Amino acid sequence: QVQLVESGGGLVQAGGSLRLSCAASGRTSSRYAMGWIRQPPGKEREFVAAISWSGGITYDADSVKGRFTISRDNAKNTVYLQMNSLKAEDTAVYYCAAGSTGWDLKQNRVDYWGQGTQVTVSS
Repeated sequence: QVQLVESGGGLVQAGGSLRLSCAASGRTSSRYAMGWIRQPPGKEREFVAAISWSGGITYDADSVKGRFTISRDNAKNTVYLQMNSLKAEDTAVYYCAAGSTGWDLKQNRVDYWGQGTQVTVSS
């Protein structure tokens, strides 16, 4: 089992920045890809970004390319999502996710979920 705990969400004005963190615990010796999936209000969950265990491969949704950056620190068992130039449409609950590969996460094949953190962007 792997437990994922997100932090860093909050309220920000459009054009601002936030940095989300996700700390993993439990069976962290396994080499999981990590990622972020969000659920806007009243909509389905959608893929945001993913990163391989080594950090060498990343995937980004078209809607966040050039604005969001995913990274990880395996020594701290933590993955980050730096979000810049935030827009009102980025408002969502952001979930940390772990899976076999980044491609799996992009296809919504998730092994473990965090509890989610709210990001609200005011326009």
